[in-house]
Amino acid sequence: MTDLLEPPEWRPTSTDPVDDQFGHLVDGATLEDAADYDAVLVGVPYDGAVISRQGASEGPAAIRRSLMSTKTHHFDAGPVDSLADLGNVAFPEQESTAVVQSAIADATRAVHDRDTAPVFLGGDNSTTYANASPLLDRDVGAGTDSLGVVSFDAHLDCRVVREDPTSGSPYRQLHDDGLDALAVVGARHFETSTGYHDFVRDNDYEIVTAEEVGDDDVEAVDRALDALGDVDQVYVSVDIDVLDAPYPGSSAPTPGGITARELFRMVRVAASDDRVAGFEVVETAPPLDENDRTVDAAARTVAHFLAGHGI
Repeated sequence: MTDLLEPPEWRPTSTDPVDDQFGHLVDGATLEDAADYDAVLVGVPYDGAVISRQGASEGPAAIRRSLMSTKTHHFDAGPVDSLADLGNVAFPEQESTAVVQSAIADATRAVHDRDTAPVFLGGDNSTTYANASPLLDRDVGAGTDSLGVVSFDAHLDCRVVREDPTSGSPYRQLHDDGLDALAVVGARHFETSTGYHDFVRDNDYEIVTAEEVGDDDVEAVDRALDALGDVDQVYVSVDIDVLDAPYPGSSAPTPGGITARELFRMVRVAASDDRVAGFEVVETAPPLDENDRTVDAAARTVAHFLAGHGI
């Protein structure tokens, strides 16, 4: 098993004793202690496969810093109250993306084997394959292990792997390994090729555009979950570039995206599905951000997932 590096120390930023922040809540923990918590954070600081702009390797640390000062209370769900940090996945430097994915998957498989909800902090989108693929051969009862993914993303990320995987190929890799269902929510017009669109449609995967999210965000995420059919497990992925271009701290920001409020609500709805077996936020690139706007949105996306999942 690949090692998990020691997690950072979590500290609150408020001196007000009533201000319950994630900095008060989150414990550092080991893999052996993971099942004592409802959810665990795992950093995956790799951006060696990004197609566009690098910087996502700094995402896990920045999201943690933002989350430390975030309040733990959700008005409807109440406070988040059971969360640990297992630290970052260690992986071999200066290796091919395929080798790195294999090393990351060794660690994420061990996390998935614990009775807790894993929350992965990326990292570029190539890490999605390593984070989710262990679920494809996981026995969740009576020999069943079917997997569906809800991907909140501006792009379809189903490119053919040619020499080495990229941040644009994780769902083609998962498909080739036996992925049962996929729904992409927030996809943008003029951001994908006809060939990749046809690949998604020909395999009965679902696409819900950013425009359709704008029409009705709850209906959009419900449609995505319905498209997964009766799969046994659901993995939820957020590529932060699903947000509109005013959130510049991602590998590939473009106009026409969804709002943070729409993303938060849809993530909470998706998180409430009893089949959810894992969650991630990827492609947050702090060096490309302005005033931590995108980093803060990514951190709050994590908080909304935890609230929706009943953590």
